[in-house]
This record gives sequence, C-alpha cells and structure tokens, in this order.
Amino acid sequence: MIDFDVFFMQEALKLAKNAFDEDEVPVGAVVVCDNKIIGKGYNQVEKLNDPTAHAEVLAITAACNYLDSKYLDKCTLYITLEPCMMCTGAIREAQIKRIVYAATDTSNRKLEPNLFELKTGLMENEASALLKTFFKKKRLL
Repeated sequence: MIDFDVFFMQEALKLAKNAFDEDEVPVGAVVVCDNKIIGKGYNQVEKLNDPTAHAEVLAITAACNYLDSKYLDKCTLYITLEPCMMCTGAIREAQIKRIVYAATDTSNRKLEPNLFELKTGLMENEASALLKTFFKKKRLL
C-alpha cells in the first residue's frame, strides 16, 4: 500500500532540490487534492526578486488557479520546512485543511495546531540535511 504522505513529501523534496540547484533556500511545497498534485512551488525569492516568492505561496497560487477558487479547504499542503509567518497567513487565507511539513523552523515561533490538521517531522532528516548543506555552502563563500 502506498503511503501518500511519504510520496507527496518526496515530491516536495524534489522541488526543494530544484531551489538548491538554483542557489535558493531549498524549500519545496506541493498542494494535493484527491491524491493529485494541483500546485507546486519552490523558493524563488532571488530569481524573481520577490520576497513573497516562497515555495508555499507559489504552490498555493498554482492550486487556486487550478481549482479556480481562492479556497483550498479540501487540500493538503506538503512542505519541506515549517512555514514562516507570511506563509502561515497565506495558508490560513486559503483555508487549507491539512499541513504536513518535514523540518522544523528553529525560530521560537510555532504554528498554532488548532488552525488546521498538522503532521510534522515527516522526512525531517532529508529536508534538514539539504538545508544544512545549503547554509554551510553559503558560509564558505
């Protein structure tokens, strides 16, 4: 039997690797509805010169366009890193039902679990390793 959470997190990790390869902070996100990816995104802040071009925002925008709706209340968002405050706001506005993320953000801020269904730590080692490698490489430059 397929573990859909693992499958979709692997897809988000592929997108995070795209960001890494483009010298962006390696975060990837996919929005899933009825076990189908309807939105994808990875960080493109530097590429687009846009501080809002986070993986989650790009994936949410794509999913909303796909469904022709501003609400994603039947969807799950898979993210390789716990979302920042801006992305959490976008997630709330889109009324996403469920969030699954891999690595935990090391800031003191935490998501409010009563806002949506939440699953954390899925494939955390893989996502954390990618982030650590990226920032280690940045420090050496």
